[in-house]
Amino acid sequence: MNTTTKPTDMTNNKQQTAVEQFAVALYEKGLLMGNGDEIQELLEQYKEICKEQIISAHNANFNYDNWPSLLPTLGHQYYNETYGDDKQ
Repeated sequence: MNTTTKPTDMTNNKQQTAVEQFAVALYEKGLLMGNGDEIQELLEQYKEICKEQIISAHNANFNYDNWPSLLPTLGHQYYNETYGDDKQ
């Protein structure tokens, strides 16, 4: 029996990360089976990894020579605007 709840749909007009798209696709195909809490915990862990990769990639592609103090904030701002609320 599938006790997994459907991964959260994006209702805030933000894009889904590849991890979120993958989880929804697995759910829709009936491939997410087992303990919903365990699956949700794993999903959150991999979403965090994906988020950090997106932030790092964004920061790596921006020239911070003139504004080095912006480095910690711009990647997080990009993530928030594109994918949703960054809780850090």
